[in-house]
Amino acid sequence: MEKMSGVVLVVWLLALPICCDSKPGASERGCKPASQRSFIGIQTNDSNCNSGFKVNEFAESVLTSGLTTVFLPLVYIIVFIIGLPVNAMALWVFIYRTKMKHPAAIYMANLALADLLFIIWFPLKISYHLNGNNWTYGEGLCKVLVVFFYGNMYCSILFMTCLSVQRYWVVVNPISQTRRKTHIAYGVSIFIWIMIILGTMPLYLNIQQTVKIDNLDITTCHDVLPEEQLASSMFDYFLSLAIGVYFFPALLTVTAYVLMIKTLKASSNEDSIGKSRKRAIELIITVLIMYLVCFTPSNIILVVHYSLLKHGNDNVYAFYIVSLCLSTINSCIDPFVYYFVSKDFRDHVKNTLRCRSVRTVRSIQASFASKKQSKRSGSYTSASKITTTTTTNC
Repeated sequence: MEKMSGVVLVVWLLALPICCDSKPGASERGCKPASQRSFIGIQTNDSNCNSGFKVNEFAESVLTSGLTTVFLPLVYIIVFIIGLPVNAMALWVFIYRTKMKHPAAIYMANLALADLLFIIWFPLKISYHLNGNNWTYGEGLCKVLVVFFYGNMYCSILFMTCLSVQRYWVVVNPISQTRRKTHIAYGVSIFIWIMIILGTMPLYLNIQQTVKIDNLDITTCHDVLPEEQLASSMFDYFLSLAIGVYFFPALLTVTAYVLMIKTLKASSNEDSIGKSRKRAIELIITVLIMYLVCFTPSNIILVVHYSLLKHGNDNVYAFYIVSLCLSTINSCIDPFVYYFVSKDFRDHVKNTLRCRSVRTVRSIQASFASKKQSKRSGSYTSASKITTTTTTNC
């Protein structure tokens, strides 16, 4: 926890000098100032009346700084190296190793799928930043990358909320109809995917994501957009996402965990209290760290950024891109949530790492159960002999 807090502090310190060094660029004669997605830039026209974009000094300092060309790709590389194999293994475990598809396994499998679909696009993002924030892969791929970026964040939030509520329900009502709950979990998962697809569709259909910056000779992806696509409409769009797909689910998650702790404290079995409370506390800490580090800064700064942008102020964008970068860390934290929630997942991972097949695992379990049963039978036989001897002596 202390190490993670130190990393976050270093990140914000790196972004601070860039954010505080904002100097608005003056408008050139004959050119129209254009408020763009992330910066206040200048729309220019050359001698042939071909329009382009020229960013101000602050925007130029951000797009050429080590923050965006060194630090961000470094974080994405680390997340890609860790997240790709871990989530691929998690998805494989849930699909091929988990025999009983209970609701928690369904939500975790969807969470792993969302992370995997997101991480596979990281090489394009890494290449973009290492190439000086110059996008060379066309408008279509840029739109796909942006959609997966925001889609993964909100998809993770919703499935984490479902998982939290489901864990609370298991604690409160441990004896429930698994088959019925499984059908509900499948229906909720399908609904979430449809909602995320429809919710991120405007980013793909209605907005041009690539813009040519003349004074830097680069083409940005989602970092600069024309004025007519921005300001109030984008502010309303992201404010709706932040409220509907982040703040309400976050409130529901916190409520579920508070009620879970109260239920565990009210339990009458002293032995089960300690184990259940410990597992619940571990899960709560993991989820809260995920919300704190990954989701909260990006959603708050996202709304603040577009709110300031409506009034011609874009000085928080460096903080915004850092918070958006940190939100990708959830792809590495999710497997720890699986580990805390599911005992089957822990066992399957251990067996997979030991290269044990499903048949071998079942054989070992059958052998262990047989030995356990034989010991019980032996104890029962010994007890019956003692009872018979006692009766005879009497």
